[in-house]
Amino acid sequence: MQNMGASGPDGAPSLEIGAPVTHAASRVDARHDKNLPLAIGALGVVFGDIGTSPLYTMKEAIFGLHGVPATHANVLGILSLVFWALTLVVAFKYIGFVMKADNRGEGGIFALLALLPPVRGKHGGTLVVAALLGAALLYGDGIITPAISVLSAIEGLEVATTALRPAVVPLTVVILLFLFGFQKRGTERIGRLFGPVMAGWFLVLAALGVRGILMHPGVLEAVNPSYAVAFFAHNHFHGFLVLGAVVLCLTGSEALYADLGHFGRRPIRLAWFVLAFPALLLNYAGQGAILLAEPQVENPFFALVPRMLLYPVVAIATLATVIASQALISGAFSLTRQAVQLGYLPRVHIVHTSGETEGQIYIPWVNTALMVACIALVIGFKKSSELAAAYGVAVTANMIITTLLFLEVARLTWKWPMWKTLPLVSIFFVVDFAFFSANLLKVAEGGWLPLAVAVGLVTIMLTWRDGRAELRREVAARTLPLELFLDDVHRREPRRVPGTAVFLSANPVGTPPAMLHHFKHNQTLHEQVVILSVVVSDYVPFVPKGELVHVEELGEGFFRVEARYGFMQTPNVPAVLRKAWRQGLTTDPATTSFVLGRETLLTTGKGRMSRWRKGLFRYLSRNAEPATAYFGLPPGRVIELGMQVEL
Repeated sequence: MQNMGASGPDGAPSLEIGAPVTHAASRVDARHDKNLPLAIGALGVVFGDIGTSPLYTMKEAIFGLHGVPATHANVLGILSLVFWALTLVVAFKYIGFVMKADNRGEGGIFALLALLPPVRGKHGGTLVVAALLGAALLYGDGIITPAISVLSAIEGLEVATTALRPAVVPLTVVILLFLFGFQKRGTERIGRLFGPVMAGWFLVLAALGVRGILMHPGVLEAVNPSYAVAFFAHNHFHGFLVLGAVVLCLTGSEALYADLGHFGRRPIRLAWFVLAFPALLLNYAGQGAILLAEPQVENPFFALVPRMLLYPVVAIATLATVIASQALISGAFSLTRQAVQLGYLPRVHIVHTSGETEGQIYIPWVNTALMVACIALVIGFKKSSELAAAYGVAVTANMIITTLLFLEVARLTWKWPMWKTLPLVSIFFVVDFAFFSANLLKVAEGGWLPLAVAVGLVTIMLTWRDGRAELRREVAARTLPLELFLDDVHRREPRRVPGTAVFLSANPVGTPPAMLHHFKHNQTLHEQVVILSVVVSDYVPFVPKGELVHVEELGEGFFRVEARYGFMQTPNVPAVLRKAWRQGLTTDPATTSFVLGRETLLTTGKGRMSRWRKGLFRYLSRNAEPATAYFGLPPGRVIELGMQVEL
């Protein structure tokens, strides 16, 4: 567990990995009657990214930085690699196994980490850092994916006429502005709007693929893995480099797991196997067929489109790429909230966009940062082929981290025997490491970008974690045991004023520093004093409503209230007090004051952190969302008391 105090960043220890978890059915999966609508929504949010990868995957494999000639053997070899990549990584690894590791319906790198039992020492620290790196890498993908997806669709206009080439970048920027501006409407509305559009897109992919296959039915032989083996045997190291382009067919696979909580396991599986997977395979096969018939075509996807339908297909491709970006964006929102609750990022403003589904949120700061970064990439790189060089390193590194954590969950939490675990995980590692190794050679061409983003974010997260721990130690050294304070109140009988004072405390057993300051300077206490602690679980995404609040009467008009939340929930103090009322704590909103402590951080102490990290921590603390807004406090009823803390 960790404590989330209201007074700035104090009082929260670092993440302790896991605890025994009961695998509850997904909150969304339990609604069987909604599986079909949710599956359609998942097509828009979860599979939008991977659904637009046919726009650029085959083009990059043949005509990209490390492309190979469009010979019969090369085309069938690349198709075989694409088929088995989708089958082994998406269908087998993520859909078949990783999604089983849902933490009470929630997915993502932090939810996977939280499934582990307590692991301390260097091994536990390594797993935590790996999870932070995996989360940070997903943000890097979230920057590149919208840019490359939308840009590749708009480039279809160049197939119709080169006169439109100057308009490609401006149009892409306008569409990205529309996409990020629409996020505040929420995942549920986006899914309802985008899901049917994406279903139509997958049908277009399938129809175009069938059209190509009819030109050259022999392309279906690529399902035989011997063509992939022969491809490597013929092209040697150059063939290995092509994996850096083949990995583009897996865009969005990691976000598929991160978005589990938005839709649930069954709807995601239904959408994949019924429509998304078959449509992708058919389209890639169709592109292979057109390359066999016309090896000189530079854009095999749009070469499949009849001339008279080119503009309509460009239009629906543009819509699809707008939708494609949604998986990474909504995944970034979910990961950010988890990181905040677990104590790895400062508080941010979180908007709940659905009154029914807890997991559907919008974070304006994250949305703005992603939008600015995406637009900067489009303006800087200008072509999807240039952006393709930047893609791959982050997603393949993330795939390896997911495999590592899945191994630990299977071994330590599910108690799978090694004879069962090792063969399965070895397959995952071989595939992941092959893609990762091929993409390492793209670092100089742009792969450094998501890596730089990830390193920066991990630095911020570790600094915030360590700074909070340092601050907690400093505040704890000044904290008076509550029993001594209550004895003093009983003995001195200070003057009491009408109403209720709620002191938010990071320490559920000590006397809140803000209370000591208040009593020292005012020499009075309210008739009723509530010490409220918000405790966020490190390993449970959602705490049932019946277990949310616990009230304990301490005497002398004092009450201790402990509110427990999961790491996927956002605390709300007025709602806590309403629940506490049912347990005997009577409060009147009109006469209730909320007292918070606000620390001024000094970096001149001799703490464990380096000077520059203390400065970064102080900057992050100053820019965190005020506790008043984060905890849902009425602004007119809040009192803040300041204190200086030397780190």
